[in-house]
Amino acid sequence: MRTKDLDGLGAEIAGLTAVHAVGRVSAVSGATIEIAGLSAAARLGDRLLVARRDGAPLWGEVLRLAEGCVVMLPDEAPMGVSLGDRATLHGASGISPSAAWIGRIVDPFGLPMDGRPLRRGSRDCPLRAAPPPPAQRRALGPRLETGMSVFNTFLPIVRGQRIGLFAGSGVGKSSLLGHLGRHMEADIVVFALIGERGRELREFVETVLGPEGMARSVVIAATSDRSALVRRRCAWTAMAVAEYFRAQGLEVLLLADSITRFAEAHREVATAAGEMPSLRGFPASTSHMIMSLCERAGPGVEGEGNITGIFSVLVAGSDMDEPVADILRGVLDGHVVMDRAIAERGRYPAIDVLRSVSRSLPRAATDDENALLMRVRRMMGAYDRSETMIRAGLYATGSDPDLDIAIRAWPELDSYLAEPEQNGTKSSFDRLALILRRAEAAPGPQRKAPAQVIRQPARPSAPTQSAGHAHPHRLQ
Repeated sequence: MRTKDLDGLGAEIAGLTAVHAVGRVSAVSGATIEIAGLSAAARLGDRLLVARRDGAPLWGEVLRLAEGCVVMLPDEAPMGVSLGDRATLHGASGISPSAAWIGRIVDPFGLPMDGRPLRRGSRDCPLRAAPPPPAQRRALGPRLETGMSVFNTFLPIVRGQRIGLFAGSGVGKSSLLGHLGRHMEADIVVFALIGERGRELREFVETVLGPEGMARSVVIAATSDRSALVRRRCAWTAMAVAEYFRAQGLEVLLLADSITRFAEAHREVATAAGEMPSLRGFPASTSHMIMSLCERAGPGVEGEGNITGIFSVLVAGSDMDEPVADILRGVLDGHVVMDRAIAERGRYPAIDVLRSVSRSLPRAATDDENALLMRVRRMMGAYDRSETMIRAGLYATGSDPDLDIAIRAWPELDSYLAEPEQNGTKSSFDRLALILRRAEAAPGPQRKAPAQVIRQPARPSAPTQSAGHAHPHRLQ
């Protein structure tokens, strides 16, 4: 038997417990189950197994502790549970990732979703680990190649950076994440697909991500039909897998879609635990839950790699001030805004550059590159402010030389923002500079000089004609 197989067997054996505390179901209320006899042994977050009379196991988690009983939130609807059913306490649960997970689709409990066996790793990783000590974390690393012109220039991503992708539904968010998963510079890519539609999982893996992207990826998925407990766990599992590979010194790209569904799942769990909503429908613990998850990404300590995180956020009606979006903007190192109006006119990715920010600038670019970006951003801002007048035909060409340059550059610049880039960041900046030079060098329209008025000498007065018969060429 190979050593790796023995390590996996050792992990299985280490996970076994000689004695399990046992209780009995005492009440079923809505989505929760009360279990008597486990108050002294259970801890918050412990896993429980209820043996239903029909033989079907029902797993769940300790949600609340009370004197005389514990409250369990099951992973699925508690159908078929009866009073007196046996409940076994299994303690805290983690996952045991390994290199064998690369190229696989795994559920939040570390179980394969593709029907093939999956080997466990040699050590157990906690789901809710603390982030690296702040004083020991390394600084952000160098700029990464992304395979897209807009990210190579206006919105650079550096090693260990965490950015938010803010988008409504149907504007190309998943396609953009798939492109980054295929082309962005990284050793390992970890996808967290939280609350996705079931039919889209296989489509995403086979079509959007493709064999090229899947060859270096681990996909952690919890579809929309899974319970809130499982959907929330999906984000933690993906982060634990990313931390496992970071500890080995690897460069990890974590793509989470979406943090909004993670927050919504937490809201359901917190409501079942008795927490009251306060942040426009979200419980107060939502802020801490999101921040503690995002803080785990980023650079590791000396000797470790980095987790570069991209967290998508669903914004209803482009409301950037809703609670989840507002929390993430404050904790992340940048935000990328995708605009539905841009998508509707056919430009993908539909990124609104003027509303997007990467906090790795200006450090991530050279002085010349920063000067170019500032010049082009000012030009784009001038065009954006005057776009309504331009499209309505109200702008008089030649009134503003800078705006004239922006108008000439815009068609080529708009196409540039959608282009992939296979030749690296330098090529992206070279093409951007070329677009600007062409627009500045193009001959602008000449403003017409005002017509001169030539005054004719007054003619001698003629005999007065009767009213209504004035000479047609005589001034009245």
